[in-house]
Amino acid sequence: MATRSESASNTSRRGHLVAAHRAISLYPAEDSCLNITSGRAWVTLNQPHVPAGLGDIVLERGERLHVPAGAHLVMEPWQSGDALRFDWCVEPLSVAAPGRFAREVVAPTRELGHALGHVALAFGRLLRGVLGYGEFLVAGRGRVLSRFESNPP
Repeated sequence: MATRSESASNTSRRGHLVAAHRAISLYPAEDSCLNITSGRAWVTLNQPHVPAGLGDIVLERGERLHVPAGAHLVMEPWQSGDALRFDWCVEPLSVAAPGRFAREVVAPTRELGHALGHVALAFGRLLRGVLGYGEFLVAGRGRVLSRFESNPP
């Protein structure tokens, strides 16, 4: 676990401690698991390559959070006067690594569905724009010229 602490964080026999009015910033190199052992945590998880990559989560005692490799996690106690204890463990490859089917079929299918959604949205906007000019396409110029704009013989 690569750690860049924005504040003090102590280690004890029961896990890691984040004191009141402090925060900790973690950059895991491997898929990991965050387990809250006491207190409530306000966690901000920034995941690269995820469209909505930044998310705030409040975790209670006993709750766990999967943190993928390459993510940036910032954590602080939820209430200002309380300390927070947590355990951090690296997940085994058999649990963390997706299967071949998920890697080679499910993920590309999800990406293709996302891309097709954007294409359908762009096509709808294009169609709405073209139909907005329907009166110009049917009537030629689209409006009748006033006597000041026309060029009488």
